[in-house]
Amino acid sequence: MKLDSRLQEDCYLLGLLSDTRLLLSRNAYFPWFILVPDTEETEFYKLNQDHQLLLLEQINQLSIFVETHFSVFKLNIATIGNVVSQMHIHIVGRQQNDVCWPGVVWGCDQYKDYAEGEVEGIRDQLEIDCAGNLISNFTATR
Repeated sequence: MKLDSRLQEDCYLLGLLSDTRLLLSRNAYFPWFILVPDTEETEFYKLNQDHQLLLLEQINQLSIFVETHFSVFKLNIATIGNVVSQMHIHIVGRQQNDVCWPGVVWGCDQYKDYAEGEVEGIRDQLEIDCAGNLISNFTATR
């Protein structure tokens, strides 16, 4: 399945969790990950139960990863999809002093690029955590 062009432009492809693409937003102000399952469905409730449970497991694993490796006060998890209808789930780590707090990160006009090597460092940590079973079934994309 082709990735929506807006997700492709706004994110780095880190790899796959089973058949779900794992993306990282290009905005380094937040640890902002996006799961894009391989499905034509646009609504979570329309997935069969096995696929829902797989996605829930991936959301939980990625949430643990964010809490473990980033200093976060709160996790925001959402499947909004008003602009990009392709099913995708946001997992965003927030701080009470981040540039958009307490507002939402969607549409926030504050932007910061990742420094050289940071994205690769996050991808490498995901691979390490995969080996340690914190994140299972992760295949990095280089």
